[in-house]
Amino acid sequence: MIRVVVVDDEALVRSGFELILGAAEDIEVVATAGGGDAVETVRRERPGVVLLDIRMPDVDGLTVLRELRAMPDPPVVAMLTTFDADDYILTALHSGAAGFLLKDTEPEQLAHLVRTLAAGGVVLSPKASRSLLRNHPGSGAAVDAEAARVRLLTARERDVLVLVAEGLSNADIGGRLHLSAGTVKDHVSAILTKLRVTSRVQAALLAQRAGLLDERPQPQAGR
Repeated sequence: MIRVVVVDDEALVRSGFELILGAAEDIEVVATAGGGDAVETVRRERPGVVLLDIRMPDVDGLTVLRELRAMPDPPVVAMLTTFDADDYILTALHSGAAGFLLKDTEPEQLAHLVRTLAAGGVVLSPKASRSLLRNHPGSGAAVDAEAARVRLLTARERDVLVLVAEGLSNADIGGRLHLSAGTVKDHVSAILTKLRVTSRVQAALLAQRAGLLDERPQPQAGR
C-alpha cells in the first residue's frame, strides 16, 4: 500500500486528490494538511509519497520541501502547481523534489503518477519541462556545457537516460531493455557521475535540454 500525504492550502484541492487517489486499491491518502501543518503531519504519518503545493500563503512550499528532505529517510516529494512554467519549479527540482504535477492532471493519470513516484521514478511532463527550460534557460555557455556532457554517455546509457526522463523506475527500465535491475542501477549511477548531477530529476532535465526526448531513439534489447 502506497501511503500518501497531500499538502495544499485549498481544502477543495486536498479533498479532490484524496477522493481520486482513494479509489485506487493500492493507494491510501493517510492525511491531508495545509502548509503550516505539513511537516508535523508528515513526521506523524510517515508516508512514502508527499504531494506538496509549491505556492501557499502561510508557508512557502520550497521551505516545506527543504524540511522534508532533511528528515531521516525522507518521503518522495512531488510538487503541485497550477502553472507549467512556475518560476519555483526548477528550484524545487534542484532541491530534491522528484517531479511536479499540474493540478489539472487527468484523474485517471493521477494514481499512475503516484505509483511512478513510489517506485523511484520521476514525474516530469516533457512539454511542461521544455517550457520551463525555455523560459528559464540560465547562462547560455553553462547550459551548453551541461547539455554537452550527454555526449560522454554510451549508447546504452543514453537509452537508459531517456527512460529515466520518461519517469520509469529501474525495474521498469530493466523490463523495457531486457536488463537486470542491478545492471540498470549501475547504468544510472554511471549516468549521474558523467553528467555531474546528484539526482534522477536533474539527469532528466539535462536529457530534455539536450533534446534526447525529441530524438526518441529505439533501444535495442540486451546489455
